[in-house]
Amino acid sequence: MIQLHDKHFEPFISSDEIDFAIQNMAKQMDDDFFDEVPVFIGVLNGSFKVVSDLMKYYRGMCEVSFVKLASYEGTQSTNQVKQLIGLNEDLEGKTVVIVEDIVDTGNTVEELKAIFKEKKVKHLKIATLFFKPDAYKKDIKLDYVGIRVPNKFIVGFGLDYDGLGRNLPDVYQLAIENLNTQMINIVLFGKPGAGKGTQADFLKEKYNLVHLSTGDIFRYNIKNGTELGKLAKTYMDKGDLVPDEITIKMLQSEVDENPQAKGFLFDGFPRTIAQAQALDTFLNSKNQEVTATVALEADDEILVQRLLERGKTSGRPDDQDEEKIRNRYEEYNQKTAPLMDYYKAQNKFKAVNGIGSIAEVTERLSEVLDQL
Repeated sequence: MIQLHDKHFEPFISSDEIDFAIQNMAKQMDDDFFDEVPVFIGVLNGSFKVVSDLMKYYRGMCEVSFVKLASYEGTQSTNQVKQLIGLNEDLEGKTVVIVEDIVDTGNTVEELKAIFKEKKVKHLKIATLFFKPDAYKKDIKLDYVGIRVPNKFIVGFGLDYDGLGRNLPDVYQLAIENLNTQMINIVLFGKPGAGKGTQADFLKEKYNLVHLSTGDIFRYNIKNGTELGKLAKTYMDKGDLVPDEITIKMLQSEVDENPQAKGFLFDGFPRTIAQAQALDTFLNSKNQEVTATVALEADDEILVQRLLERGKTSGRPDDQDEEKIRNRYEEYNQKTAPLMDYYKAQNKFKAVNGIGSIAEVTERLSEVLDQL
């Protein structure tokens, strides 16, 4: 048993098991690249140990580099733009192997694949030492997987908890004694186009929360053709809100898949009093509660124009039809606005002006949440 910051971790995967897994990955790569010179690109911060050990066992000629995925605000846009820091090589016509320490939801893999597609590489392969199949939400193939692990919070061998644990030779999992500690649960809501998703990226990092976006959850279920996804799509295509029972079932499944979470950031949920009551009931069953709710407020006319602009590139039909957009706002005003009174009665409601640059709105959110 070890302690990192305020939490205890227990042994999970030994250094010998890790070494064996990396040897197997290297052997597969040797076979695949016997007549090529691949470029191995480790994704920092976590992959440094994986790449180091992988290079001990890979026998062919190769190039090695490291990058870090970061985001910035475009000078002409309020959209969040992804970029790679440290990528200086010309990769056109080369075989590239992205090396990750762990893949869970697959969001980073998706971002990296989109970025490297523009580099005109010959082949793009994805390698990861650890893989959480229960958490994976993408249909992107992982070419090399070292060890499949359950959806648990783990540290060691490049993985950290708030900066600590990366140097450990073994991997540890969160001890059971930590799983019942009080969580921080924040509800972020506002009208479509108010910037919930963008600000959620900031909040989840600063407060170490698991981000649960109803939009992402809907799209995953729809893309994979689940029964709940098919039902949700029929409502979303008309610009209507998805019925409570469908939304709640999807959300509960996501919460149950993250038992190690320090807390949750609910983005776009709840949207009705019934959903708020269902969320309270569900969290109470786990001895938890909503800590605070924050509403990003903005004028309807400004938001209509935002969504129409977004619809030009998003491909979403509900962002391209002004009548459907206004229908969504009407439903929001009728069903969601009463949530203000619901959470005000619990002293959990905070309003933040959602108009302005990303940085300006982020600063306002920080001022509110830091006082909680």
